[in-house]
Amino acid sequence: MKKAGMLITLSVFTLALASLACTVFIGGPAYPSAPIAVSTEAVSSLNDQIHAAQTAAAQNGVLALTVTETQLTSLLAAKLAAQTDPFLRDPQVYLRNNEIQVYGKARQGGLEANVRIILSASIDAEGKPLIAVTSVNFGPLPAPEGLNKTISAFIAEAFTGMLGPAAFGLRLESITIADGVMTLAGRVK
Repeated sequence: MKKAGMLITLSVFTLALASLACTVFIGGPAYPSAPIAVSTEAVSSLNDQIHAAQTAAAQNGVLALTVTETQLTSLLAAKLAAQTDPFLRDPQVYLRNNEIQVYGKARQGGLEANVRIILSASIDAEGKPLIAVTSVNFGPLPAPEGLNKTISAFIAEAFTGMLGPAAFGLRLESITIADGVMTLAGRVK
């Protein structure tokens, strides 16, 4: 009888420890219905497009670059994967209604929630891109302190890093975001 009591106690204790080790999903904004595939080919394609746009801009003085949701999702996924503890997992980037909509999963302790970050893209007086967080939805989790600054800096670095050295010799004139595509247009300074 003592063995049965010990076995039950040990089982309950093991079950309690196992449940503490699990992550509990607590909801948040739903991802859009059409998931975007992540691929290294999309990042490669984006790099090729950037190089071609840089070459064309050097020859004719005009920059024209079109970026797709698949390319941005793949680029963001690659950048996050390079971090030891990324703030976002399973990213999806949607380019709709003049907004950059980033969805993902965030963890805080043993809780996990879907996240939606809405960004705006504009151009400053010097023709440089400005990326700003307009809203963050962490579902029922409180947004971590300083999150807007962290996300803005991370996305801005990824965005300007995407243009690479060409960004220093260019003056952007427009950024258009619609129907899954972001188009950048500018001129050589």
